[in-house]
Amino acid sequence: MSELLECIETATGENPAGTVIWMHGLGADATDFEPIVPMLALDQPLRFVFPNAPVRPVTINGGMEMRAWYDIDPGAPLAGAEDIDVSAGQIAALVDREVDNGVDAANITLAGFSQGGVIAMQLGLSFPKKLRGIMALSTYLHDHEHLAERVDFANVETSIFMAHGLSDPMIPITRAITSREALLALNYSVEWHEYAMGHQVCPQEIADIAQWLNSIYR
Repeated sequence: MSELLECIETATGENPAGTVIWMHGLGADATDFEPIVPMLALDQPLRFVFPNAPVRPVTINGGMEMRAWYDIDPGAPLAGAEDIDVSAGQIAALVDREVDNGVDAANITLAGFSQGGVIAMQLGLSFPKKLRGIMALSTYLHDHEHLAERVDFANVETSIFMAHGLSDPMIPITRAITSREALLALNYSVEWHEYAMGHQVCPQEIADIAQWLNSIYR
């Protein structure tokens, strides 16, 4: 197996109740969501792992190289499938590392923003062991029409938190709603939130994330 992704790792206290592996969006890096951790009013200490995506050329940005979990080609929306599978495998290796270090898979949550959310859902829905939760922020399901062909129902009862901006110019909320409906059609449990914002995170969303994390790590 290739080397593990570079990560920033932090914990909010001793003896964390679980681990949240949180993937950034296109062009960002592992530092993107680390500042949010102190803003979360958590009832129990949690460990947070923020991995860096590999640097790759991105078609939608003129082939410019940047951190990206997969290529985005507006002329071929499903073209990133191979990259997505590879990235999901790299995050699965981080899950395995947590398990090797004594964290039960059932206490691991996968989280991601935008591209990172695509990876969180791709891996979380296909993972063969039950996870604690899946957090999908300002994102969508890759190839939602074929979702049923790649899921593993180990996580059919796992709580999924989806949040999106009503005026998101990068990923229209309709795309997120379509993804939510595909999940509901397969009997997944989705907690849905929408906010008066664009492609970003807002204070109310941070409060709602904390409340959700508290509810699943009771």
